[in-house]
Amino acid sequence: MKPAIVSRLPDVGTTIFTVMTQKAEQYGALNLAQGFPDFPLPQGLAEALARHVEAGHNQYAPMAGLPRLRECVAVDLERHFGCRVDPLTEVTVVPGATEAIFCAIMASVGPGDEVILFDPSYDSYEPSVRLAGARAVRIALSQPDFTIDWQRVQEAIGPRTRLVVINSPHNPSGSVLSRADLDRLGELAERHGFLVLSDEVYAHLVYDGTRHHSVLAHPVLAPRSFAVFSFGKTYHATGWKTGYCVAPPELSTELRRVHQFVTFTGVTPIQHALADFMQSDPAHVDALGAFYQARRDLFCAALAGSRWRLRPSAGTYFQLLDYAEISDADDIAMAEELVSRHGIAAIPVSVFHETPPARGLLRFCFAKQEHTLLRAAEVLCAI
Repeated sequence: MKPAIVSRLPDVGTTIFTVMTQKAEQYGALNLAQGFPDFPLPQGLAEALARHVEAGHNQYAPMAGLPRLRECVAVDLERHFGCRVDPLTEVTVVPGATEAIFCAIMASVGPGDEVILFDPSYDSYEPSVRLAGARAVRIALSQPDFTIDWQRVQEAIGPRTRLVVINSPHNPSGSVLSRADLDRLGELAERHGFLVLSDEVYAHLVYDGTRHHSVLAHPVLAPRSFAVFSFGKTYHATGWKTGYCVAPPELSTELRRVHQFVTFTGVTPIQHALADFMQSDPAHVDALGAFYQARRDLFCAALAGSRWRLRPSAGTYFQLLDYAEISDADDIAMAEELVSRHGIAAIPVSVFHETPPARGLLRFCFAKQEHTLLRAAEVLCAI
């Protein structure tokens, strides 16, 4: 008799990102669904990786990451966001931001705890909360600007609230939290004693003079926060699956206790290559906002006069489009029609919600070559 398998996540299937990428391949569609660039990573970074592989740097790196790379991270954080961190005790390199999020949640919450999430929220948050034995309390962001209603947050906080997860710049909406938002969060955190997990993987991708405000630079939030970042987003290398988590020493210690039994360490030659490139080409990060803003502007301008409605994204490399003037179908059906009939793959925003919103929105990735974006816009304008 075969033993029964009791699923910990019985209602969780394959992620929508994998599903839509498979559909893009099935229909030969332009893939503006999954968030990855269709252009090469910087040549200097590719050359650095090859150099370190050839040099034999192919065995285990230290569990918390190469000290040299962690030092580069500390320099980058102070230079761009004004935060000073200890690279040895506060920076942990991990194989992807998703693992950092998982480890931070597993390290900080347990059975009976509650974790506040904001909808639309990235799809890995709630499964991680549930695997930790905790309960997700989901609060919808206020549309159309996707801002946080702090009165609703205050009302949702209870004696079991252990962690609040924020994401700025925000996937999928592209909204960006202000300093006032962090001040309000800090007041609540200090009053109620909860921790904060801040997903900042798009920290360098902000536009129109908008500034990214990191919890690491906030005097109240920094001592009680995990902040998660992604090298893959910053260096056009999402397939390298390398990120890092920054937290005060006591939180980093707990995160590393989990991390060492999930993957133990990140890929060694990739860490060497990133350290080399961060030291030799700091201008790459300085130019990143303008680089992606030009693609956003190109895509949005090409949609002028169409029946799609949009508000230009303030951050990330995603743009939401409202199709209310085109169809009254739900967004999952609209995404299916778009990929199967028109050859454009996008992500339905309802998958980021516990309760799907009334408005139909699709998320498009503009981390693409210009000709890809112009071709996609041409097809969208004809619908």
